[in-house]
Amino acid sequence: MTWTSAFGKGSGWLLQKIVNALALSRISPNTLTFIGLLINIVAAIFFGYARAQNKDRMFLYAGLTIIGAGLFDMVDGRVARQTNQVSVFGAFFDSVLDRYSDVALFFGLLVYYARGNRFFYVVLVAFCMTASLMVSYTRARAEALIGSCKVGFMERPERIVLVILGALFNHWGVMAPALWTLALFSTITVIHRIRYTYNETERRKLQRA
Repeated sequence: MTWTSAFGKGSGWLLQKIVNALALSRISPNTLTFIGLLINIVAAIFFGYARAQNKDRMFLYAGLTIIGAGLFDMVDGRVARQTNQVSVFGAFFDSVLDRYSDVALFFGLLVYYARGNRFFYVVLVAFCMTASLMVSYTRARAEALIGSCKVGFMERPERIVLVILGALFNHWGVMAPALWTLALFSTITVIHRIRYTYNETERRKLQRA
């Protein structure tokens, strides 16, 4: 067994223990989802509170807080399945609050860059926020039409990892390239999904003909 597989197995074991404890508490999965949103709002406040004198420390706090929020994002679905509380509304609620969490984090960065009079990065963060929402929207809209649209690379986990890396290593200027990467690949993902949906709708049109 390699160290990576051992780490993965150990992490899975720990995560399952957390899920078991939460399942015993009979807490609602929707409550866990909401707590995750609140934690992401705290991370956004750390971003917004950052300034030249404390930005590295505030960004580090924000990155660690987002990791904590990610724990709730990982366990809410597992708790729902383990306690037989899976529901259509739960999936909808989780998706909606994920969007609010994304917007909160980007809004915190917007405040940080605006306070520092860095107009270019205010525009970049706003673009990242828009592109991130469009990644989710294009999939949801496409799946209402063609059933499945899972193409594209820049899903929410990848976006969150980029923000975490940018926050944790902001001392070395990692947030800027993280935002550029997020903006580029989110846009590519949106274009990919538009193209895929077009091709799929045209294919079905030909089949009906």
